[in-house]
Amino acid sequence: MIEIIAVLCAGTFFGAALYINLAQHPATLDTGGDFASKFFPPMYAKASTLQIALAVGGTVLGVISWSISGDIYWLIGAVFLVSVVPITIFIIKPINDQLLDSANKLEPEAVVALLKQWNPRHWVRSGVSFVAFFCYILAISA
Repeated sequence: MIEIIAVLCAGTFFGAALYINLAQHPATLDTGGDFASKFFPPMYAKASTLQIALAVGGTVLGVISWSISGDIYWLIGAVFLVSVVPITIFIIKPINDQLLDSANKLEPEAVVALLKQWNPRHWVRSGVSFVAFFCYILAISA
């Protein structure tokens, strides 16, 4: 059961990250900077809570699965899944901070420019979470 929940956490994280890159982010840009500046803070608050829980839970369960089974794919997947945390902090958070700063009254064009910088950085996190999910699939399939 632990292994199944670990796979679900990693898969849900990857699916949510991919959805953000492929659907939500482009749709937000299509609506313009004025809407995006209003949408980003509440969206971020909800998404970050979910993604933190999935990353931490999936990592812990992946490490437990590795310690029980000895399958190295669980450990590799857990390392990739936990790596979304420093990726977020060091690569994505500087842009998030600018978009979330209520004292920083950004013009719509500046919001769009920041979001265009944000998306490629988020793709890194999506890719890393895919590797974690793939490793967990390999481990549970063995």
